[in-house]
Amino acid sequence: MTPDELLSQLKAGKVAPAYLFLGPDAWRRDECRKALIEKALPEEDREQGYTRLDLDEVSLNDALDDACSYSLFASTRLIWVSAAEGALPRGDATEPPEALVRFLKSPTPGVTLVLQCSRYDFDGDDKAKLERVKKFYAPVKAVVEFPHPGPLEARSLAQRLAKQIGLTVANDALDLLIEATGANATRVANELEKLRLLTANATLQHVQQLVPDARESTIFALVAALGRRDRKGSLEILDTLVRDGEYLPLALSFLATQFRFALAAKEARLSNAQAIQGHFSKQGVPMWRARAEQIQQTAAAFQPAQMRSAIKLIFHADRGLRDIRPDDRTVMEQFILRLTARA
Repeated sequence: MTPDELLSQLKAGKVAPAYLFLGPDAWRRDECRKALIEKALPEEDREQGYTRLDLDEVSLNDALDDACSYSLFASTRLIWVSAAEGALPRGDATEPPEALVRFLKSPTPGVTLVLQCSRYDFDGDDKAKLERVKKFYAPVKAVVEFPHPGPLEARSLAQRLAKQIGLTVANDALDLLIEATGANATRVANELEKLRLLTANATLQHVQQLVPDARESTIFALVAALGRRDRKGSLEILDTLVRDGEYLPLALSFLATQFRFALAAKEARLSNAQAIQGHFSKQGVPMWRARAEQIQQTAAAFQPAQMRSAIKLIFHADRGLRDIRPDDRTVMEQFILRLTARA
């Protein structure tokens, strides 16, 4: 189930005897933890009835023994077990532990057990590991998934949180905040709190000054300068990136994505940012207004043949960055000179 589905169940007064929390999103998980404490533990039991255990420090059998026990000090209990993936046996075995099966067959009245696995994500190499965790804890039927939010979901969350704390954030500043934090919900929330202490109306400049890694905005500026075929401006922005310690292969990767999107928009004859946003969103590609406007600007500045040439130049520059070379800056300068020479 999703975090929202769990929150709805708790609001309706439905509390399961055991939950399996999967995924790395700490923000939504903490939101659900607070709601679960409020619903599962009466106020008089919250001090003595809330127990936190870590399977890096205790065994799963010890945690389950605790869950099967009655407390002298609290009539209801919530036992939160983190690092649940640490209990998995070595090899391919995923047989559920007998102690867990026994507990769920006859749950201790007044006890709610939460098994938290936050080490693995839902894609890449982690996917198979997470499947093993699910099989091992298969007796737990209430499974809540906490994947990292996508850019659009993180943006929506940021807008909601900003409204809650009385902070107004400009659209371009919000876009940069999501990019700079990698759409990490916890980082988004922390940076919004920092911005609130600084100002009631956050601008792009505030985010650039305050948020770590917000220099990605300079990469956007490089895209815009290249779109204008501004050789001098592009080289000056490259100088800023180098001085700020930007990882240039990452900047080049962003440029490659920008030109591919712009070429696709051009070939699809998308004439404005709204059409671009709708087109890519329908294909499952996260796209917000400011990003669509950047793609529109790039598509307007280059003809399809020029964009194909730009993508080829990016490929050669990327290969140059991976080879033995004088330095990354020299490779990027050559790329800019060649691209802007095609004006």
